[in-house]
Amino acid sequence: MKHLFLSFLSLIIIGVVGCSAETGNSENNDSGTIHVVTTIAQIGDVAKNIGGEYVKVESIMGPGVDPHLYNAVQGDIQKMDNADIIFYNGLHLEGQMGEIFEEMEQNKPTVAVAEKLSPDQLLADPESPDIPDPHVWFDITLWKNTATVIRDSLIELDPDNEEYYIENTNTYLAELDELHEYANDRFEEIPEESRVLVTAHDAFNYFGEAYGFEVIGLQGLSTDSDYGVSDIQRIIDVLVERNIKGVFVESSVSERSINAVVEGANEEGHQVSIGGELYSDAMGEEGTEEGTYIGMFRHNVDTIVESLK
Repeated sequence: MKHLFLSFLSLIIIGVVGCSAETGNSENNDSGTIHVVTTIAQIGDVAKNIGGEYVKVESIMGPGVDPHLYNAVQGDIQKMDNADIIFYNGLHLEGQMGEIFEEMEQNKPTVAVAEKLSPDQLLADPESPDIPDPHVWFDITLWKNTATVIRDSLIELDPDNEEYYIENTNTYLAELDELHEYANDRFEEIPEESRVLVTAHDAFNYFGEAYGFEVIGLQGLSTDSDYGVSDIQRIIDVLVERNIKGVFVESSVSERSINAVVEGANEEGHQVSIGGELYSDAMGEEGTEEGTYIGMFRHNVDTIVESLK
């Protein structure tokens, strides 16, 4: 059934792409702006900061959307087909969309920003060493590479505005450096023995590596992975043994799994509470601080510090 569905989806994509190739994207080209489509909003926010007035950015996956499980609908395919360039994370984050990207890249630049990192910069799945962890935006020093990838891609499409894109990139990179310093300063408030981050799934390994946290996830790198009673008990045992009092829910993952951990720990006489909601695979609502990469990251830092310090 899955094979038949993918085959059917491919026919739809080919049909849409073929029709567009005949009619062209005159509306976008005539406007003088580059139409950028991204998968996750984290990438979209970088593109907005670098492209400024010369880009129109649309992100397919909004607040609360889990990219690991996301299936593109016809409207998403149409958006990508109308774009001048597509940016996606890659490293299997958008696990259901690989075939779509393969079709799109035959007709326009389709860039997997995280796959531009060298293999030695990537963390591996603890359970499957051959699979890279796709959540690179949680290491600011790595995420800065995304800015340069997007900058170079926009310059290639629009060389007349090269200086503008370079200036915007330098400004944004300086802001990311300030964010990194802010995180380091705030985490000094947490005793080293309390730097344990328990979440619904393993989205924060880059974060832990960058800032000295032990990260424990109930599920694996993808929320598509299963968990059972034994996994819940494993987390409860760690909470009791390490005397950990706070765990965190994620905006794009159901609270059910973490609530089961809290209830189980409490039943064993170890009081645990929800330390707050973190943004992992999705950002906040557009128009809010948490709807930007920098605002989302600061929110996570502040939430973790206030819970664990």
